[in-house]
Amino acid sequence: MAEHSVLVSGGGIAGSTAAYWLAMSGWSVTIVERAAGTPTDGNPVDVRGAAVAIARQMGIWPHLQEAGTGVERLVFVDADGRPLASIRTRQRGDRHAEVEVARNELVNLLLSKARENSLIIEGDSVTALHQNGAGIDVEFGRTPSLRFDLVVGADGIHSAVRTLAFGPDDLFSHPLGMFVGTVRSPMPIEDPRTVLLYNEPGTSLTIHPAGGKPGFAFIFRGQHNFDYRDTEQGRRLVESTYAGGGWLTTHALQEWGAAGDRYFDAVTRVEVPRWNTGRVVLLGDAASCISLFSEGSSSAIVGAKTLADAIATHPGDHTTAFGAYEHTHRKYVRPLHRGAGIASRLLVPNTRWGITTRNAVLNALPLRNKR
Repeated sequence: MAEHSVLVSGGGIAGSTAAYWLAMSGWSVTIVERAAGTPTDGNPVDVRGAAVAIARQMGIWPHLQEAGTGVERLVFVDADGRPLASIRTRQRGDRHAEVEVARNELVNLLLSKARENSLIIEGDSVTALHQNGAGIDVEFGRTPSLRFDLVVGADGIHSAVRTLAFGPDDLFSHPLGMFVGTVRSPMPIEDPRTVLLYNEPGTSLTIHPAGGKPGFAFIFRGQHNFDYRDTEQGRRLVESTYAGGGWLTTHALQEWGAAGDRYFDAVTRVEVPRWNTGRVVLLGDAASCISLFSEGSSSAIVGAKTLADAIATHPGDHTTAFGAYEHTHRKYVRPLHRGAGIASRLLVPNTRWGITTRNAVLNALPLRNKR
């Protein structure tokens, strides 16, 4: 075992950022990443707030600006596609303070920076953890076992590391009675700066221009016993929920049914009472998130930097380092989670009255917030 060695499980936003900063502080870093890409890779994510400064420090900010989708507003439409209400998602000129990019663009940039000083194990995942006072032995599906000082679980909502070190998924993942499906579409886009959204009670259908790679998003409410590993179940739920819907629903369902890389999952709140156990620490969505309605990408970047800084400050005392990271980052994510309920009611009102009220409130906003 090399001195100060760490395994980062997950080469996504959180894992790649943590790996980069840990290597910069002198740690020997290994990343294990199960998949080179996922069906969600083209979905837009935001980099804003404190994450912008970190992206600048990593030297990727100019590339993120170049890759930005350019989207500036969200327009709610009726069944005939006529605008009912709108709201700005960012002000013109704000591209220097925040940016929306395809998730794969952000991940690729972060992982390329991590590769500069990290070993990457691709196409594999952690299958067992055995820790003691001197280190932690890690077993993989294909790679021979390796020993590390620390393990960072940055492997998402359905984290394998969390299951191995903390317990089964259902102890920490709490479905919120909502679901999301996304699919790419060659749909012609009239305005590349505008997202269009159509509601029926309990459902929304969105077309996002995504910087020239448009896609549909289905977001809906419901109570279903759902297994995220059952891709056919997700396909059927979208088709049964949206059958007979207005606006572009028929076309969107055709794209959904024909696609080979559609994405579907339950909107989930992840709550882990303590983010570390022994030499294992959780990061990003594996530790705390509300999928879809939280600023997950920016939070992942900030949390990764916070963790790496804490470990660098206390290189021989992981207990203190993990505690400092968790204390600081919980304060950061708490207000983000409180805003998730507001976002869900804005995007997916549960009743016809809720849709009408939402539109009336938005139309009463000052003009600068809508155009």
